[in-house]
Amino acid sequence: MDAISSAGERHTILIRIDQLARLFNSLDPTPFHERDLDEDAERFIVEWAEEAPKGRSIAIVVQLPSGEADTGVTRVVQDALRYNFESRGKQASRELRQLLREGRQALFIGIPILAFSLIASQLVTNLSGEGAFSRVTSESLVIFGWVANWRALEIFLYDWWPIVRRRRLYRRLAAAEVRVLSF
Repeated sequence: MDAISSAGERHTILIRIDQLARLFNSLDPTPFHERDLDEDAERFIVEWAEEAPKGRSIAIVVQLPSGEADTGVTRVVQDALRYNFESRGKQASRELRQLLREGRQALFIGIPILAFSLIASQLVTNLSGEGAFSRVTSESLVIFGWVANWRALEIFLYDWWPIVRRRRLYRRLAAAEVRVLSF
């Protein structure tokens, strides 16, 4: 595999391989257009695509020896890349739905615990007065209530962003212009 170029309004990823089979996972028995990409090939494409400016479309140019580059191979490579990255995009969407479901479940558990902790904290203060033990117990209950919501807050504030970025990248790659050239 080779380097990358960036021409005009299109960010071009150049992949130079000595045979078409190296582009695909050799253990995957499905037809070429549905086969998974080789892990190294996919990682190479994704890493270079991450460097693409947001406003630019992506082009993937696969260079093969002259005996392997023809119109039939071009269609196989186009279909395989589109299928692979559409599948990865769908997988990212499923991950996002699962993560948000987990966040809702954590919130469903955490909010009542927070409410109970706040009420218990106020009860401790009202019943025990303003002593040191009362303040420590009261504050500990409040902290416990917020810690019970930690995971939900983490999901809704931070964890979903990387999945959305990855899904967006896979969608861009699925829509990329794919060309097969000979060398």
